[in-house]
Amino acid sequence: MAAKQCVSTLCSTMFSLVVLATPAIAGWDPARFTDESTLDFLTVSPDDGEHWSRVWLVVIDDQLYVRLGTRAAARMEGNTRAPNVSVRIAKEEFAEIEAIPVPEMAEAVAAKMAEKYSTDILVRYFSHPLTMRLRPRQAP
Repeated sequence: MAAKQCVSTLCSTMFSLVVLATPAIAGWDPARFTDESTLDFLTVSPDDGEHWSRVWLVVIDDQLYVRLGTRAAARMEGNTRAPNVSVRIAKEEFAEIEAIPVPEMAEAVAAKMAEKYSTDILVRYFSHPLTMRLRPRQAP
């Protein structure tokens, strides 16, 4: 009987690991996007309707981050779909992505941007009021 319980527990654990390791959205894999330079994200506002914004991206610890300038941050703040956006990256479009403010990551993201983009030597001095992590929308 103990052997059956061990096998049952092992199967249950393996199933849980597979489910947890499976991305919530097929194709969404931040490690795959490391070498991408930009992504586009879609916001919707009552005044302007749909608007695609293009921003630089970085991947830190298998998480995708963006740093938004003043205009893109304003669009994000007025986004009627918040915290959700659609994202175009690596010739794919992902419809249900959460854009989560992560002010605690601002310095790390800025440092990674400086490392990745040579023109950041100038861009870093512009205002970047919003740093965000992008991830597939979590189930309610």
